Amino acid sequence: MENTAFLPIAFEVTLLVGTLVVLLVAVVAGRDRRVWGPVAGLTFAIAAAVGFLQWDQVSESGGGLYFSSLDNPVMRSPMVVLDGYSAFAAILLGLVGFVGLLAAWDLVVKVGRRGPEFVSLILLAFAGLHMMTVTPNLVVIFIGLETASIAFYVIAGFMRSKERSEESSLKYFLLGSLASALFLYGIALTFGATGSLTVYGANSIRDYFSAEIITEPGILLAGMALMLIGLAFKVSAAPFHQWAPDVYQGAPSGAVGLMAAGVKVAGFAAIGRIFLGGLISQIDTWAPIIAILAALSMIVGTVLALVQTDLKRLLAYSGVAHAGYILTALVAGVDGLGPMWFYLATYSFMVVGAFAVVSVVSGPTSTSSLLERYSGLSKRNPELGWLMAVLILGMSGIPFLAGFVSKILAFSAAASVQNPWPAGPNGYIWLVVIGTITTVIGFAFYLRVISTMFAGESGGEPVTTSLTARFAIVISTVVTVVFGIVPWPLIDVVREALPL
Repeated sequence: MENTAFLPIAFEVTLLVGTLVVLLVAVVAGRDRRVWGPVAGLTFAIAAAVGFLQWDQVSESGGGLYFSSLDNPVMRSPMVVLDGYSAFAAILLGLVGFVGLLAAWDLVVKVGRRGPEFVSLILLAFAGLHMMTVTPNLVVIFIGLETASIAFYVIAGFMRSKERSEESSLKYFLLGSLASALFLYGIALTFGATGSLTVYGANSIRDYFSAEIITEPGILLAGMALMLIGLAFKVSAAPFHQWAPDVYQGAPSGAVGLMAAGVKVAGFAAIGRIFLGGLISQIDTWAPIIAILAALSMIVGTVLALVQTDLKRLLAYSGVAHAGYILTALVAGVDGLGPMWFYLATYSFMVVGAFAVVSVVSGPTSTSSLLERYSGLSKRNPELGWLMAVLILGMSGIPFLAGFVSKILAFSAAASVQNPWPAGPNGYIWLVVIGTITTVIGFAFYLRVISTMFAGESGGEPVTTSLTARFAIVISTVVTVVFGIVPWPLIDVVREALPL
């Protein structure tokens, strides 16, 4: 069989080539969106196709494929691997990027001549995000993290004429830099404790634990804690979530969906790769900490979302709660990876669709979206009102929509763990109880949005939806409904997306 040595990095190469082509076409052929716009969409489509090709090659090989030929699946480089984990991430990021770009196209139109720069930043950001999922090397994960973060810092402040946008970018940069520094320091301490920067494979962190008994784990514990804090910040898990509401509110509405979905996918993929790939033998140490973060995220996100009057801030705190639900699945160890991927796949489309509606109602360049603007939306644009209602109900976890299945899978994984203390005398049942209670309480703020759209006075002007935004919202809604009613095909797929 042909050598596929560069297939693991084909996603990154595709996006980088697409970035160069977009910029070159914009310079040579003019900045007409009709010329370079299709190139951007085609780049994400090809990247998703690359993910399907990777998945097919992994399936043919019968398991994980290291950075080598299929005929000799032996690790030749500790930097890049090809397995179901990275292949599924490529598919998901490619599709989310494509739909998110459609949702953000109104913003591209608004910024005019700066459109190619915005699209290029999105492509570079997603290349960095996938880099975090395709490598077992901690330093390469950090490089991918910073590549994506720097692009998103710029995107958050893309509307330079608006003070709130600049404030958003500055806060994101300062707090994000601190989180990245903590993550890097955690990598250094982990290297000091184990002598390796590779999660698994030859001379890896996982091999170290199988051969050595650590009698004084202080340095290792500090390294694990700092790496977890750095990644918890990126996925906006409490108490490291403070940046999310301000950044979501201040960033241009057309771009927030891409930021919210992409960062969560890559951040949780990195957590899974590091802690379940290399530190699985230490699960009794880190799982209770993740459980505490999950509980805090669910409680803080739900309670603070109840008092929000701006939909962008409400969705930000909702994202904090959803980070808690995903962390709930991870306390189950490897058994929680399938629920994690299912949750990420469905939530990504729901949040992209919801922010696409925000972009339509408040404007793609807006830095706020007061709930009162949605008053009577079902009368001003019935199609948009009903689609938004489905997306909101999906995020709330109502039965027969994807959010319900996601929560059931996450809670079932946590409930299946029967560890003694510190998990609790009955495992993580207490965490499932907290998740159930916060889900019920969460209906209050989700239903408040729906009530505003359907029961509020229709005093505003009719809302018109562009073709690209409508397409993105419809796709997101279809995903929410289909995988809520028929979830088994996706469940079967995500069970194969495991780290080696």
